[in-house]
Amino acid sequence: MKVLLQRVSEASVTVAGQQVAHIGPGLVALVGVAEGDTDKDARYLVDKSVNLRIFSDDAGRFNLSLLDVRGELLAVSQFTLLADTSKGRRPSFIEAARPEEAETLFNSFLKMAKAAGITVASGLFQQHMLVEIHNDGPVTILLDSRP
Repeated sequence: MKVLLQRVSEASVTVAGQQVAHIGPGLVALVGVAEGDTDKDARYLVDKSVNLRIFSDDAGRFNLSLLDVRGELLAVSQFTLLADTSKGRRPSFIEAARPEEAETLFNSFLKMAKAAGITVASGLFQQHMLVEIHNDGPVTILLDSRP
């Protein structure tokens, strides 16, 4: 399982012309579920995401987490994070979980994030989305539950 975190001043998701999610300061988590991922992978990445110290303290150092700053989280399912581009010119997504499995694990990720005590919004699974991200910094960090 992979999560691409982006620290944002705000972000939103629009589907078919309707805004379905919006957050203020916090993190956007683009979530890719791989074949064989489990709740253990989701739990690890949620814990890492909400506790990663990538927000600045008064001295301008990365010392604060999403929990510390009481930020919000916008999670968006994104199977393309599992792209294998090692051969040819067309990415292969063979490592991505089947949609039914990915949706279940993505929903587990959302529930675990909410249980951490933060405000959580999400895009719509398997929908064409317009994601507007105001990357703050910019700060973008890739997390992977596999070594």
